[in-house]
Amino acid sequence: MVSLSASNHVARVLSVASHVADVDSSSRIASSWRRCLISHKLDPARQGPPQTLTEAEVRHVAEPMEQLIRQATPELEDLARVLRDAGYCVNLADPSATMLWSRLPGAADTEIFMRWKVYTGSNFSEAFEGTNGLGTALAEQKPILVHRDEHFRAQWSMFSCAVTPLFDEAGRLAGAVNITSCRDDLSRTAHQLALAVAIEATRRIEGAIFRGHFRNAWIATVPGDSGLLAYDDDRRIVGACRSARALLGLTDGLIASGIDLSRYIKFDQAAHGTDDPVELRRADGSSLGQGHIAPPLRARSSARPVASRREAPIDRFDALHRLAGRDPGLIRSVKRLRSIGDHNLPVLLHGETGVGKDVFARAIHAASNRARNNYVALNCAAMPESLIDAELFGYEAGAFTGARRDGSKGLIVQADGGTLFLDEIGDMPIALQTRLLRVLENREVWPLGALKPMPVDIRLISATHRDLGHMAEEGAFRADLYFRLRGLEVRLPALRERADRDDVIRQIASEEAPFCRLSQEAWSLLSTYPYPGNMRQLRHLLRLAGCTAENGIITDADLDLPPFGGRAEPDLAAAERATITEALRKHGGRVTEAARALKLSRATLYRKIKTLKIATAQ
Repeated sequence: MVSLSASNHVARVLSVASHVADVDSSSRIASSWRRCLISHKLDPARQGPPQTLTEAEVRHVAEPMEQLIRQATPELEDLARVLRDAGYCVNLADPSATMLWSRLPGAADTEIFMRWKVYTGSNFSEAFEGTNGLGTALAEQKPILVHRDEHFRAQWSMFSCAVTPLFDEAGRLAGAVNITSCRDDLSRTAHQLALAVAIEATRRIEGAIFRGHFRNAWIATVPGDSGLLAYDDDRRIVGACRSARALLGLTDGLIASGIDLSRYIKFDQAAHGTDDPVELRRADGSSLGQGHIAPPLRARSSARPVASRREAPIDRFDALHRLAGRDPGLIRSVKRLRSIGDHNLPVLLHGETGVGKDVFARAIHAASNRARNNYVALNCAAMPESLIDAELFGYEAGAFTGARRDGSKGLIVQADGGTLFLDEIGDMPIALQTRLLRVLENREVWPLGALKPMPVDIRLISATHRDLGHMAEEGAFRADLYFRLRGLEVRLPALRERADRDDVIRQIASEEAPFCRLSQEAWSLLSTYPYPGNMRQLRHLLRLAGCTAENGIITDADLDLPPFGGRAEPDLAAAERATITEALRKHGGRVTEAARALKLSRATLYRKIKTLKIATAQ
């Protein structure tokens, strides 16, 4: 039974939709309430916990944000210590409003947060939970305080949330810092002060992210909103934070063109690289106030003059280029992905388990014009066949026994405007393949029990380790769906096949065991092992080795490498492919030299490369 206070809250929310309420009709809270009612079609009286991920799902979602989380943690820990006694929890969330890092307050308050699932793994998107600090700050990309009954859903009225969005080095939305209190003895003014503290902590986190990314560039701190500009030795701008872009009118295009710093700010040459404040002026001579100029990390660590160097301009495809490394096949694939740009063309990723298909898919989403909208993933192999239908397409209230009382938005609807990633799509049942094909053709989804379809706008990325073409020929996969999915097919090579395997091992070692170095024996084992579990196996292997290493040195004894070759009969094709790939890698992709080393004729090697589908340099 709904309490009287809850009924009054619901009536007040509904009156806002009709523009008759005791709130300013132009206020952000009123605007958010209307979005929730009209756009998201939410019920303010609905009760129940937020959608919450499992620990495994949290690790999966947090993986692309690991570096950001590491950079933010010191500031977040300090923030949690400052606010702990006031009963605040502190959270860091991703752009979709899923909490990925949490620190809860004292025992009495912690019990309330745990009971209401305000902790790591919970999702507070405005589209699901209505007006709340985290979801609304991310929806509007502005700091906000949502105080008690300003929440859309009556059940959240015991909380006050002060949230500020977090932006990366290129001014893109990267997440949000959230502080929430359930104390009823704190006034709105007290929460406003807490919001100011959160904003300042977020500004420092953004500074750490920016300086870390542009550590090899000069950095000018612009007064005012602490805008940051990065420029190279030729005084050409290579990066600008969000506030600096707004202040100076900088865009990605201008930065990519390598525009001269003097077009925007000027300062005394003698102050270049000193610790003293610098008087900054606009190009027209008007004062910007006092700022600071920080030299590159290389200039701080060495007194010797260094050659002039240009920092690469910001590129939304940077993450994809980093994943491709120096592997010729992946480099070609990223070039093709760049060429299709923001065209809504489906992408099919093919590769063994553990090669990083989901990480690659996330990078494709981040490089698209859909990056600010949801990225929604489903592993078709991990979901029981009986549940995939409801999970993917959603259902109305009462659609089947055990259904939620208010129904459920399917993943396709949740991905509207963004990207839907279907992993291991080769395991999708035939009946569901038919329904998915209809969605792709008609651009609408029909939830179970619904009386009419819902229009959707999604970009589909699929992934599989199976040969879908062969399955289609055998009738095990719908041929028409296969050709729908295969707008652009990208093959992700196994780690043992990559031409830049040594580079990948070194990079992952620096990420998973940053304070350790590899002994020669350990490196010999790592560089020759075939990695049946691919990237995932390598990461877990080095993470464990970093924990067990003594004196910061990883030895062969720290490497938990199981014997490879669990098949009853050796896979001769895989072994031959690995041998040829290794020879090409050692000889820089030069087929003539690789053929000589393998004691094969050049024609024979070319034939094997084609038969085994081995990527070579252009």
